[in-house]
Formats: sequence, C-alpha cells, structure tokens
Amino acid sequence: MKKNKVDIISLGCSKNLVDSENLMRQFLANGYTVNHDSENPNGEIVVINTCGFIGDAKEESVNTILQFVQAKKKRKIGKLLVMGCLSERYLEELKREIPEVDQYYGKFNWKNVITDLGKSYNQDVALERSITTPKHYAYLKISEGCNRTCAYCAIPLMTGKHQSRKMEDIITEVHNLVTIGVKEFQVIAQDLTFYGIDLYKENRLAELIEKISDVPGVERIRLHYAYPASFPLNILPVMRARKNVCNYLDIALQHISNPMLKAMRRNVTKEQTYELLNTIRREVSGIHLRTTLLVGFPGETEQDFEELLEFVRDMKFERMGAFPYSEEEGTYAAEKYEDNVPAEVKQYRMDELMRVQEGIAAELSAQKVGQTLPIIIDREDEDFYIGRSEFDSPEVDPEVLVSKESDLILGEIYNVLITDSQPFELYGKVVEN
Repeated sequence: MKKNKVDIISLGCSKNLVDSENLMRQFLANGYTVNHDSENPNGEIVVINTCGFIGDAKEESVNTILQFVQAKKKRKIGKLLVMGCLSERYLEELKREIPEVDQYYGKFNWKNVITDLGKSYNQDVALERSITTPKHYAYLKISEGCNRTCAYCAIPLMTGKHQSRKMEDIITEVHNLVTIGVKEFQVIAQDLTFYGIDLYKENRLAELIEKISDVPGVERIRLHYAYPASFPLNILPVMRARKNVCNYLDIALQHISNPMLKAMRRNVTKEQTYELLNTIRREVSGIHLRTTLLVGFPGETEQDFEELLEFVRDMKFERMGAFPYSEEEGTYAAEKYEDNVPAEVKQYRMDELMRVQEGIAAELSAQKVGQTLPIIIDREDEDFYIGRSEFDSPEVDPEVLVSKESDLILGEIYNVLITDSQPFELYGKVVEN
C-alpha cells in the first residue's frame, strides 16, 4: 500500500468519467498522487465511481466493490470509498450488505470525499479536470439529470431533475481544457436538448455551442444524447455554418411504432420522428446520425418489430446500437407492465436489427472509399495508426486504420485517403495536407 496515493476506478458512462476527473484534480490539488483505472491499485485510498443504469452495470459495480473489499482485507489498499449512481440509488442497501466500505457517497455529494478526509475542496480548480482520455479530446458535461419520464428508464431516479450548468462555467472549462491540449470536445448530457430551460427559461443549446465554437483552439465539437421531442431546430444552422461543429448527432430514438412510443412515454409519434429526421438531413448535408433502439419492450408485437426494421432500412442510420429491454425496479414500466416478451425473442430481435444495420453500415462505409477525410490520430498499434473522422465518436463508433507509411503525431489531424472498408472500419493512407 502506497501512502498518499489514490486510485480512482470509473465504471459506467462518460458522464461518470467527468466526475472522476474532477475529483482527481481535487486530490492532486491536495498533494496526493492519483492513478485512474490502474491494473494494480495499491493506494492508501481507493474510490470506486459506480454505475447503476441497468442490471449488467449494477452487477459490475457490486462485483468491483467486493473485489476491493477483499483487497482491503489483505491490506493491499487502505480506505475504500464508493460514489456514483449505484450508491445514489441504493445507499442504504449497500451500507447494509457491504459494510466493509469506509464511506458511501452519492452522485452529487462526491465533493465531500475531499473534506471528509480532512482536506480542502479547492474552488480555484473547481472548473479544472485531470484528463484520463488521450490528451487531445475530452468529454464536456453541460448538465445533469433529466426531466423526461420514459417508462423504461431509471436514470431520473438517480440523477433527479435536469440541472443545466451555467454557460460561463462551461466556457471557462473549455478554455482550461484547451490550455492543456484538448482540441476535440464530446458535448454530453442526459438530455442535450433541454439545456438552458431551467436556468434561462428557454433552450440555449445553439447559443452554447456557438460560444464553445468561438474558443480559440477548439477544432471539433460533437453532440451526444439528444431527444426527439421538442428538438431545438435552431442548432441545425449552427452545425451547418460552423466548421468545427461536427456533422454528427447522437439522438436516441428507441422505437418507431406508435403503440410502442406511447407505451414508452416518449411524447413523440412515428410521423413526427420521420419529419424531424428528414429535416435534420435536409438542413445539414452529410450529417451522420447515431441512434439507439430498444427491442422487447412489454407488449412489443411482431408488427411493432417489423415497423422498426422498416424504419432502420428507410433511415439508413450511419451509426446505430440496440439493446433488449431489461426491467428496472422503480420505473413506470416495471410498475405498470408485465415483462412479457420472452428473453429468446428479445435476443432474436436485437440480433436481427443489428444484422440489418451491419448491411447498411457496410454499404455506407464502401461509399467512403476514394474520399479524402480529415482524420484525428488517437493511438498507434503494431500495424496501423488508429484515428477517427468527424463522424466518429471515441469508444462507440468506427475507426480509421491508417497505414504506417510515415510517422504521425498522436492528436494531430491528417488528410487520409480511404482505400478500403469494412462495415465498422475504414482503411486509408495519409496524403499531402
């Protein structure tokens, strides 16, 4: 066990990661050595930032806590602290079932980690973070919580109502991140499309993105987790006009049949969804849309699923993921509906949906062969440099494998001629800038 050393373990989404990075900066300001997701944690203090989204994530969080309980018993680590979504939602249960943890914190009171250790929360670095991603990109969280009431979703039970961050704080954070080398920003929230309504009494997403775009050194801005109902169309001219705002939008749609959309409490119809997507594609030429779809929701019929397949074939989403419905306690769906779609049917439907998407992805990737795209280089392996176009977000989207015909600098953007494709990968070589 190393004195004055902290190991922080982050589980779950990129929004959790931002909290971990903020906490890391506070520890550093108080003189600690900090490691993130180390393969061999041996700190005087270990902090686990948990996820409580769905069953698999909750299981991973609990198993991780138990693993570190054993390490503590063997005196490999010192204090064990737990924070995040799981402990926000199941605080009393966790205290009762795993009392070996020294202290539990929720999603929002993690600042107390510092003060409970007898240290000072440093306001001077409150808008600074210790980046755990490659130094050229970072996640930028603009709000917390969600005001939507989707039937299947437990997130509002953990995060509460939507809370926008002040625009000036976000811009200050962007300036701070640029000074340490960040040039690409993944703008994230539970619901981007609600930004500003609570603070400013109107949607201010377009204005915020313009202000971020104006910061010198910001080369790419990518928007994640929009919601189709009440979508702020005034963001589209910003995307069209600003070169550093990527032609990319992550908008979770979940389903398309009207019976399913109603049962899911999505507050949008099939007709409105088609109209919105067609408007987005018309207003922002070449935009790449990422979406997530949910299969096997209670009451989903074969007709509902066939409509969903037709929708995917119609819209030809450039990026798409799918997941089977999992009943989450405390949600509207868990209380009102019977989970009546068999597990094997859910799995079949998800597999079929992704089979169709793979064909679409192969077709769209092949269309890029012969094009020259600006590619940011993330890392290097034995055979290739690996990067992304403006249409690809880290971790979730396809990558571009660039041949090693010349030495490239990680974090720089190069013009790359696409020479070959796979459904979820492109291959290319650098050409003259």
